[in-house]
Amino acid sequence: MGSGQYRCGVLARLDLRGVTDLRSALPRPSVAGASAVVEAVRAILADVRARGDEAVRELTKRFDGVDLGALEVSTAECKRALESIPAAQRDALELAAANVRDFAAAEAAPDARYERDGLVVRTLRRPVDRAGCYVPGGRAVYPSTVLMTAVPARVAGVGEVVLCVPPDRDGNVPDVVLAAAAVAGVDAVYRVGGAQAIAAMAYGTESIPAVDVIVGPGNIYVAVAKREVAGEGIVGIPSAFAGPSEVVVIADESTAPELAAIDIIVQAEHGPDGLAWLITWSERAADAITGAVAGLVADAARREEIESTLDANGRCVVVDGPEQAIAVANLIAPEHLELLNADPESLVPLVRHAGAVFCGPLAPASLGDYVAGPSHVLPTHGSARFAGALTADDFTKPVHVVDVDRAAFDRLGPAVIELATAEGLTAHADSIRLRRR
Repeated sequence: MGSGQYRCGVLARLDLRGVTDLRSALPRPSVAGASAVVEAVRAILADVRARGDEAVRELTKRFDGVDLGALEVSTAECKRALESIPAAQRDALELAAANVRDFAAAEAAPDARYERDGLVVRTLRRPVDRAGCYVPGGRAVYPSTVLMTAVPARVAGVGEVVLCVPPDRDGNVPDVVLAAAAVAGVDAVYRVGGAQAIAAMAYGTESIPAVDVIVGPGNIYVAVAKREVAGEGIVGIPSAFAGPSEVVVIADESTAPELAAIDIIVQAEHGPDGLAWLITWSERAADAITGAVAGLVADAARREEIESTLDANGRCVVVDGPEQAIAVANLIAPEHLELLNADPESLVPLVRHAGAVFCGPLAPASLGDYVAGPSHVLPTHGSARFAGALTADDFTKPVHVVDVDRAAFDRLGPAVIELATAEGLTAHADSIRLRRR
C-alpha cells in the first residue's frame, strides 16, 4: 500500500502502512517565506551593529509598537516584582529553579584527567565570562524560560548573566518574568525582544554589553538571528535550533484519547510554525484522539494559535506497528516525544533522535516544560539529529593542560618529527629536535 494523506478533522491523516521508504513519504515542516525571513533578519542585524541603541529603539517601535526609554529594567524593579507576585507563584518559581539547579549540577561535566606513561592531560571546564539569555514574549509570558536558561548558566559559573525579553504594549516586562529573573540570579534585564535583541547581545550596544554565548528559544526570526550571528563567529550559539515548539505523541488503543489530545494541543498553543503529530498503529485510536483534539480546540483559550499550528503542521500518522512509529519519530527528530502507548519503556531503546522523551501518562511534556529539571530549551526543526537540550556545559568550554615528563617526551617526540616532516612543517619538527638530549 502506498502512503496517502487526506484531511481528517483538525489533523491531516497520513497512512504509512506498508510504506518502506519513510523518508520520502514524510512531509517536512515548512516555514513560510523562509528566504524573506533571512533577508529581514540580516537587515536588522546590520542596523543594530551600525547604530546600537538607536536602532534597537526604532526596531522596537516598529515591531512591538513601544517607545522605549531606558532599555534596562532596574534591579529594584525585579526585587519589587518578586515581592509582589502571589506566594504560590513565587513558591512554584523557587521549586522549579531548585529542580533545574540540582539537575544541571548533577549533569555538568566534571574536570577530567588522562594519564599514560608520563603524559598527563587535564581537562578544565571554564565558564564564559558573560551569557545572554533570550526569553520570548508577545503571545505568552515565559518565566519558566528565564529559569531554564539562566539557572544552568549560574551553575556553570558564568560571571555575568543578562536577559532580553520583549516589552508589553506599555513598555514593561511582566512581573512574573522579572520575579523569575530575581530567583535565577540574573544580573541585568533588558526590555528588548526579537532579532534586534539577539543583535544587541551579539554585537553590544551603548546599553547592552556583548556576550560570549546566547541561549534561549524564540520565533523563527530569533532562531535565524542566532544562526546568523553564530555564522559570523563572534558569539557562541548552541548547535540546537531552538525555534517554534514541536511534539510527537505515540499512542495506541490503551491511551486515553483526552490525554493524547491535550498533549498535542499543549505544544501547538505556542503558535505558528510549530509541529504537532500523533503517530499510532490503531485506526480506532487515531479516530478517537483526532476527535478529542477537535473538541478541545473548539473550547481552547488559545484557539487561534493552536489552529495555526495544526493547519500547517498537524498530522495523524497511521503506521504498521510500534517499530515503524519510532522510525517515523526518529526521522522527524521532534523537540518533545511522548510515549503514551501501553509499554513505553519498550520503545525507549529505539529512540535515536528527540530533544526529550516523556514516558507514560504521568509524564506529560508540560512537566518537563516547568519542573522536571532538564532545560526545556530543546532542539527543533530536525536539529535533534545532532544536538540536545541546553545544559550547563553550553556555558563552558574545555581547557586542556598538558604535562610531559622526560620519558614520555623521548617516546612521543620521534612521532612528532615524522608527522611534522610529512606535512612540511619543519619548525614543528625542530621544536622537538632542540629538546632532545
